[in-house]
Amino acid sequence: MEPPVKLCIAGIVILFAAGCASTPAADSAVNQSSGEDQMRLGNFSVSLTVKDIAASRAFYEKLGFKMVSGDQSKNWIVLQNESTKIGLFQGMFERNMLTFNPGWDSSKATLTDFEDVREIQKTLKARGITPDPAADESTTGPAYFMLADPDGNPILFDQHVPSPASYRPQ
Repeated sequence: MEPPVKLCIAGIVILFAAGCASTPAADSAVNQSSGEDQMRLGNFSVSLTVKDIAASRAFYEKLGFKMVSGDQSKNWIVLQNESTKIGLFQGMFERNMLTFNPGWDSSKATLTDFEDVREIQKTLKARGITPDPAADESTTGPAYFMLADPDGNPILFDQHVPSPASYRPQ
């Protein structure tokens, strides 16, 4: 028999996961109730700061992740399992980070129609969120900005491609 504390924690995790379940109707209701348009933030990944990149890679590979980019000898790699991506970074930044890549799909293919990082930044500023550092809104090429959530978790908006208005597929 498991100790009551473990059962309680397991119950909390199950309740949390059930509470996070989402349906299209529920998503629509949330978007409609806020009165704000939904932003298209781009490809999403979690960037983890790790102590030992080889040990972390081995662990995540046991969970079914495969390396899709990066250079382990330079202390960074990106792992993927279906549409879920995790970046492992050793000695590059202090905290784990959420990363959005406007202009990319989950395979890093450039989209012809997407919300430019500068437009996302303008919308967030209008909603009272101040990026630091901010993207230069007079440019059209690759750009990024950062912000932190109320708990200090960094969020990076990192666009590697030109804005959709200036993008011309080869």
